Amino acid sequence: MNVDWPWPWLSRNVDTITEATGQHLYLALLPVLLGLVVSLLLGWAAARWSTVRAILIPLTGVLYTIPSLALITLVPLLLGTLIVDPLNVQVPLAIYTIALLVRSVTDALAAVPGDVTAAATAMGFRPLHRFVAVELPLAIPVIIAGLRVAMVSAMSLASVGALIGIGGLGGLITEGFKRNNAVEMVAAIVLIVVLALIIDALLLLVGRLITPWTKAQRQPASSGVAK
Repeated sequence: MNVDWPWPWLSRNVDTITEATGQHLYLALLPVLLGLVVSLLLGWAAARWSTVRAILIPLTGVLYTIPSLALITLVPLLLGTLIVDPLNVQVPLAIYTIALLVRSVTDALAAVPGDVTAAATAMGFRPLHRFVAVELPLAIPVIIAGLRVAMVSAMSLASVGALIGIGGLGGLITEGFKRNNAVEMVAAIVLIVVLALIIDALLLLVGRLITPWTKAQRQPASSGVAK
């Protein structure tokens, strides 16, 4: 194993690392956003109709058990894409995101108190308006928690695409392995972890900013424990 000194290798490959980081974010973020939108729609339907829930929840659970590499290699056969097309990674990541989030969205919406939805209906809120203005805001803390898991999972799984020639930070890992360059592999792994932690922290911050009432709920609980 060639253990090159970190700083010389990093300084010589700044452009390569920057490009790989951008590719990795593109591979991971876009499918998670798409998966979130689809999950909101499916979760709303599952929370509204028990039959839909009975079908969707087990189905999404099965989808998440499919190995990532198997799903990535199946996509070109199903969609007719080229082997190195980013869609071959993004489609599986979107599927995994949906598999993770549908249950979270469904449970979060189902947990909205019935008297709250009844009051909104009595005030003249139609189902879609009630969902956007009442149910979704109350479900956001649980949805954000699920989204954090999905995002960290996507940041990790995006590196699997390097096994079929798709770039990103996973490409640095495979290239480092081929060249017996431990620094290249470690640098890529560290960057993936750092990116995942940064995005997780940002999601946590966004969740707290858009749900200020949860802070008010935490403060009495904290003061009660202190007493």
